[in-house]
Amino acid sequence: MNIKRVALIALLAAATTVSVFASGQRSGAASRVLKVGATPVPHAELLNLVKSDLTAAGIDLQVLEFTDYVTPNTALIAGDLDANFFQHIPYLGSNQDWVNALVSAFGVHVEPLGLYSSKVKAVTELADGAAIAIPNDPTNEGRALLLLQSNGLISLSADAGLTATPRDIRSNPKNFTFRELEAAQLPRALGDVDAAIINGNYALEAGLNPVQDSFILEGADSPYVNIVVVRKGFEQDPRIQALATALRSQKVKDYINAHWEGSVVAIF
Repeated sequence: MNIKRVALIALLAAATTVSVFASGQRSGAASRVLKVGATPVPHAELLNLVKSDLTAAGIDLQVLEFTDYVTPNTALIAGDLDANFFQHIPYLGSNQDWVNALVSAFGVHVEPLGLYSSKVKAVTELADGAAIAIPNDPTNEGRALLLLQSNGLISLSADAGLTATPRDIRSNPKNFTFRELEAAQLPRALGDVDAAIINGNYALEAGLNPVQDSFILEGADSPYVNIVVVRKGFEQDPRIQALATALRSQKVKDYINAHWEGSVVAIF
């Protein structure tokens, strides 16, 4: 064989090897990035707490913050995220597109829903006809009404369930009126209503302490556990498993207990 031809083949083979190796490096690096969408408090705060743990495991955890309850699922389905951390199972189950594409990977904590007011100091002070703001998304609205029912303020139809709305109210002794608002708007609406039922994360974000500032608060046995959600088939992804180990660690439990004192409750 011609010596020049042999040299050319060797050169091409070496170039191919370098190209494949470089490509493999790029692919490997990309596969170690983990993009997780989250609402700011406590979800993004907890994720940022464990970033160094993921770094030690060779994973670049990138936390993208959202301020609504719809976009994180849309972005996850579209592949713009690898996971999200902001919702509970009843909320995930409220949209068939989400049910078809997404699944819970693991649970972390409960954020008890509470009733707050800037106008009165006790639930017994709520006047006849008082206006109460509640979340307008299907599961949190039902959850809010069930909280009022469990405290004897209203009663719902027997078949209302988790998706109850004000139309399902059968008994309303104090003639409360209800304003259905986006969950993120509820803290800002406190001055415009007599009381509001606010999700734990938005209460914390607004500087409210659920244990100290709410009149009524869900118990730690709430079924609304906040979960990390992934696309179906990615539950066993090593990056997700590493995230589960980090978020369900004693370090995180201690942080939750020290910083939120019952306003957020670890389930592990």
